[in-house]
Amino acid sequence: MKIHQYEVLIVGAGGAGLMAALYASKGANTAVLSKLYPTRSHTGTAQGGIGAALGNSEEDQAEWHTYDTVKGSDYLGDQDAIEFMCEAAIPVVYDLEHMGLPFSRNADGTIAQRPFGGHVNRNTGKPVTRACYAADRTGHMILQTLYQQCIKNHVTFFDEFHVVDLITVNGAAAGVIAFELATSELHVFHAKSVIFATGGWGRVWEITSNAYAYTGDGVAVTLRRGIPAEDMEFYQFHPTGIYRMGILITEGVRGEGGVLLNDEGERFMARYAPTAKDLASRDVVSRAMYLEMKA
Repeated sequence: MKIHQYEVLIVGAGGAGLMAALYASKGANTAVLSKLYPTRSHTGTAQGGIGAALGNSEEDQAEWHTYDTVKGSDYLGDQDAIEFMCEAAIPVVYDLEHMGLPFSRNADGTIAQRPFGGHVNRNTGKPVTRACYAADRTGHMILQTLYQQCIKNHVTFFDEFHVVDLITVNGAAAGVIAFELATSELHVFHAKSVIFATGGWGRVWEITSNAYAYTGDGVAVTLRRGIPAEDMEFYQFHPTGIYRMGILITEGVRGEGGVLLNDEGERFMARYAPTAKDLASRDVVSRAMYLEMKA
């Protein structure tokens, strides 16, 4: 059994884990554990874009973005957290740009944006161009960019290490226990701070576009140590996918003008969301599709 010592330990190497590692590495000796190679993390499947009210193509405001997000959560979301996220999205997108993320561009050189479901211009009531994208590989480019920056900042990576337990001392996190997939050898990692950024648990559903790695390991590890999990029942369903197969059709398709038709060739979303139509929020589109399929 091998023993390791770091100041900051991050479990998970998707977009959240890599960004946390990058910022932590600027002031502390940092390591990342991931059961996948970092650029194979599930963030890479995100195609459509990042919501940020840059206003490069038309007027937009972080306040509008906040309202759309609160409304899209059926007013159940943590409104302070939502406001912080929507305001922070703007500088974060520019940070990613400065790190080298190759965003698609407008003719004037600014970051290109396109409409997404639930994003609304509060002056006109029509969809607003808010999603910043890198062709149809936005998530993939996020991973590549952040991983390169982490390597540049001397973050240590333990790829294909599966974390199985959290070490606690007097109720505080003090490290993790993991086994190396290639050898089955146990490793003990001690750290002053531990961050879990292990994503979701979408594979609990029979039909899903989530990767096979999305099994909720991080949540399970922390729950077993008595750390509470909040709002586990809130899991967003993406409305567009290939029926029964779990293959996602990116929202970027509708953002670029794609429309939803029922089995009679009718553009049915006009009956459920007369203004936004196919670019209504995901919960509205999901319910409408369910009703159409049951009709």
